[in-house]
Amino acid sequence: MNNRSIAFIGAGNMARSLISGLLASGYPASQLSAADPAAEQRALIDQLGVHSAADNSAIVAAADVIVLAVKPQILAKVVGGLSLTPSQLVISIAAGVDMASISSALGAQQPLVRCMPNTPALLQQGITGLCANPAVSADQRNQAEQLLAAAGATLWFDNEADLDAVTAVSGSGPAYFFYLMEAMIDTGERLGLDREIATQLTLATARGAAAMAEQGVAQGQTPAVLRNNVTSPGGTTERALSIMDQHNTQAHLGDAIAGAAQRAQELAAELAKDFKHS
Repeated sequence: MNNRSIAFIGAGNMARSLISGLLASGYPASQLSAADPAAEQRALIDQLGVHSAADNSAIVAAADVIVLAVKPQILAKVVGGLSLTPSQLVISIAAGVDMASISSALGAQQPLVRCMPNTPALLQQGITGLCANPAVSADQRNQAEQLLAAAGATLWFDNEADLDAVTAVSGSGPAYFFYLMEAMIDTGERLGLDREIATQLTLATARGAAAMAEQGVAQGQTPAVLRNNVTSPGGTTERALSIMDQHNTQAHLGDAIAGAAQRAQELAAELAKDFKHS
């Protein structure tokens, strides 16, 4: 990858995270560039030692890989203004915009990879789902995987529709854990703990549980097995879980995640209209 020039269109948090991850892995700054109309965003790119520009065309022409890192609502306008060749790989991290919409502007011959990262990518601890169109070569798939690996783990999907489920599970997933953390902290305070202490207990427990889950799954243990292992009959954990079961918590969580997937499909249909009108 080090001999490939990468141009980021959009210099927001996710683009800077990917750039920072690439630099940390030894990728040469001279092979990276980013365009953004906002001077403050360009200044942050400049601080990383990476070339920035206000005009997309100033960095796109010479790039081997173009990363679309703009808000989904303006992607149609941005893509419509690009002039690319079939040898250039386009990677989109714009949430909710399907490949058919982007290809309608760029052409079916344009190599295109659609990605669904999540916000822990900002700390290089994310996970990204990727899907490629038929124009993407094996070498270009490897390029896309190495680039997104700068933000964490990567998983390829053959069926683009699966990215709606990825969006629901991992894209929106951090918010589900934050929601649970809110409840644990609030309840800890209600039970008499200082809020700072309740927060410290909750965050440490979340880190520890995640570490146990990773180790357990690697050893063939499912989260259900791990839950049973820490649930003593007649104990405090069993009481808490029984109350959750009485309220059908797992089913409600499942409905919520399925609702997120349905909304991802709706957003794709809504954003596709932007491309038809651009």
